[in-house]
Amino acid sequence: MANNEEIGGSTKKQLAKLFETALRITAPSEPDVEPLVAACTAKFGDYQCNNAMSLWAKIKGKKTEFRGPPALGQGIMKNLPPSEVIESCSVAGPGFVNVVLSKTWMAEKIQKMLIDGIDSWAPKLSVKRAVVDFSSPNIAKEMHVGHLRSTIIGDTLARLLEFSKVDVLRRNHVGDWGTQFGMLIEFLFENFPNLEDVNEQAIGDLQAFYKASKQRFDADSEFKERAQKAVVRLQGGDPRYRGAWTQICDISRKEFDRVYQRLGVHLEERGESFYNPHIPGVIKALSDKGLVEESEGARVIFIEGVNIPLIVVKSDGGYNYASTDLTAIWYRLNEEKAEWMIYVTDVGQQQHFDMVFKAAKRAGWLPADDGKYPKASHVGFGLVLGDDGKRFRTRATEVVRLVDLLDEAKTRSKAELVERGKDKEWTEEELEQTAEAIGYGAIKYADLKNNRLTNYTFNYDQMLNDKGNTAVYLLYAHARICSIIRKSGKDMEGLKKTGKLVLGHADERALGLHLLQFAETVEEACTNLLPNVLCEYLYNLSEYFSKFYSNCQVVGSAEETSRLLLCEATAVVMRKCFFLLGIKPVFKI
Repeated sequence: MANNEEIGGSTKKQLAKLFETALRITAPSEPDVEPLVAACTAKFGDYQCNNAMSLWAKIKGKKTEFRGPPALGQGIMKNLPPSEVIESCSVAGPGFVNVVLSKTWMAEKIQKMLIDGIDSWAPKLSVKRAVVDFSSPNIAKEMHVGHLRSTIIGDTLARLLEFSKVDVLRRNHVGDWGTQFGMLIEFLFENFPNLEDVNEQAIGDLQAFYKASKQRFDADSEFKERAQKAVVRLQGGDPRYRGAWTQICDISRKEFDRVYQRLGVHLEERGESFYNPHIPGVIKALSDKGLVEESEGARVIFIEGVNIPLIVVKSDGGYNYASTDLTAIWYRLNEEKAEWMIYVTDVGQQQHFDMVFKAAKRAGWLPADDGKYPKASHVGFGLVLGDDGKRFRTRATEVVRLVDLLDEAKTRSKAELVERGKDKEWTEEELEQTAEAIGYGAIKYADLKNNRLTNYTFNYDQMLNDKGNTAVYLLYAHARICSIIRKSGKDMEGLKKTGKLVLGHADERALGLHLLQFAETVEEACTNLLPNVLCEYLYNLSEYFSKFYSNCQVVGSAEETSRLLLCEATAVVMRKCFFLLGIKPVFKI
């Protein structure tokens, strides 16, 4: 099944390898049975192999020594190869094989991670290259709270995949091509006859500029006609119009970049305009396969089970989202050699992407079986709500600007630190950096801890609370661990090599087991594209640590060295979780 290189830090995969051998010996007539290994929730063990019932359904009636799932479970247990990983096994109910891990092996594995580094625990996925398409604001429009979820979720999924040794192409599919540009360009020409005068200062607030041009477009039919002609000139490559378009895009891009820098998010822009030159060839290829049909003057692809067709060329001959998205899939598969394309947008776009993916399957670009690569996945997410249960807006019913959200979170977090007297203890730089880490981290975690498909309520007081499942609580928990290590006065680098970790106390063992489930948690979050799985793991880790620290004295105890190593391992795993969630850790409070 898996060699050690494929197992990475996954305890579950290590056990699955042992059970694969046992299953082959137990039922040689069924050589392709996948081991069903899962972490236990009951008190009978740490992990469980759940193959007995399904395997019995396959072999009963055939020549077999077994008489039902419990006996089969006993057989699987007896045929497990000897291993330092397992301390004991037992069979429960209809053949569940429960496994208790060896405390010695667990301690050695954690200590080895401290020496080799947390990256040695990275899971190994079967996919080599992925595209994560996220954020994707529209040029000349301000980034608002609606872009927050796509940006945060997309960045975390990219980080999870990158940690799992996947080559990730982080793509920002910005709306930089379309009818609105004729309107913007004409308005720009009116206000700035000389294009050299156009810059950020001259235009001022790009959002206000967009609104003003839209009002003019709606109210003035002559202006509207000029704007429509401007689109044709832009798309035809007229140098003056291209120059104006480039100016608008550059100003907008600088505004986006300021937000991305604050969020610590890196993206490579591949806007709608990037795919435009490839669209005619892609439409022709789809037509040659007999997929494109005429319908009411437009050219469309009919999708089975959907009432409306996918329009790929509009009745006026223009292209649309479907034309661009199909071309982007073609480009990503053929030019960028992506095996997995992940699109992070709100759930309202689910049907659009479902139709685009089905069209790509009809074209033979993607396999019909969703379990096979290459594949495309839509990562939908719900709305951000205000306290009134409606879409989150300002009092003036405007969408909330992302920069304002970040400023407010940082301001509130700084005020809280000042109230606790940290401005007297720390430098101004330390105060600013900590306020930023806590404020931005609070916003990110409040979003990521929810299942992305659900709506969530944006509430500063809740997300900046230092109790409960919040970033503030977790960041403080990490800072406390760092404080324990500092107070010991011990050289941790030396201790990792000379000290020995022992999981003697029940709470030490419980914490150690949770640490060892890190790799499989990351793998689950990647496979199901659910960042909240990692958030839940991180919160539970801090709870396990809290219980351990309450019941096991660290500094000054006979077990000080071992327990300091366990503190260090917890801090290392917490920091990696923070990194994967795009949150900066805090080292002192």
